[in-house]
Amino acid sequence: MQSIRSFSRFPAFATLALLAMMVLAACAPWQPTLDDPEIAEQVRAPEGGEEPSGLQVYPLRNPAVRELESAAEAARENGDFDRAEALLERALRIEDRDPELLQRMAELQLSRGRWEQAESYARRSWELGPQVGDICRRNWRTMALARERDGQVVAAARARERVEICPLEPPERY
Repeated sequence: MQSIRSFSRFPAFATLALLAMMVLAACAPWQPTLDDPEIAEQVRAPEGGEEPSGLQVYPLRNPAVRELESAAEAARENGDFDRAEALLERALRIEDRDPELLQRMAELQLSRGRWEQAESYARRSWELGPQVGDICRRNWRTMALARERDGQVVAAARARERVEICPLEPPERY
């Protein structure tokens, strides 16, 4: 009760303290609303609307995994993030080293505000993947967004720099 009375004696101090708390709250790392689908779209379709160019590597896919991945994407588009996550987990039990599946799980975790998990899945996808082309860019964009949202500004900037290294032009044909 003592502190409340002391504020009443100094209304300017109370106003200043309230203003300072508001500024600190505004500086806190951005937190999404639960299940924010737009954040994953920043990974898939970044500014500038660039099309994948350069060398692209597409591995052969298990038909069961493709079906589960399609169902997970449909569930994500319908806003059923729990079902999408369960379907991707089933697909990962079949193909646990599939970079595309790992990246889709990273994007889903990013949409759900699970920054550490998103970065972990994206890093694993990058490590197992071709480390060139569109999937490489998506990996590093995911890591950059996750780090940025987690308040790691310098690490996010380094990840954004890595995006530029991913394109690899195929050799010229004569």
